Amino acid sequence: MTLDIVERNEALARSWIDHFNAGRIDDLLGLYAEDCTHTSPKIRALHPDTGGELRGKAALTTWWKEALERLRGLRYEIVRITAGPGGVFVEYTRHAPGEPPMAVAEVFDVEQGAIVASRVYHG
Repeated sequence: MTLDIVERNEALARSWIDHFNAGRIDDLLGLYAEDCTHTSPKIRALHPDTGGELRGKAALTTWWKEALERLRGLRYEIVRITAGPGGVFVEYTRHAPGEPPMAVAEVFDVEQGAIVASRVYHG
């Protein structure tokens, strides 16, 4: 049973990357729980009043629409996915137009097949 959960969590991470790269925000949001949280240094830099954390799907929708509008051509390239029964650690390279590639790590906490929390790490 644990192996099935691990495989599902890995598939969830791959779907996340695919949906993001295709700009399918509705499909991306479908991977999250309603009351999810998302923490990122980019959020902290652009919206300091949030403390770097967004709560709920509505906030994520706004964030990703702004990001995809601001950074047309933004895409992520998977480096490595490490899945476990409680979540996934994803390493990817962020490619944004006019910026050097950036190494990123993101952790997804997964409960009942949905992302309940995600945390982004980069320099």
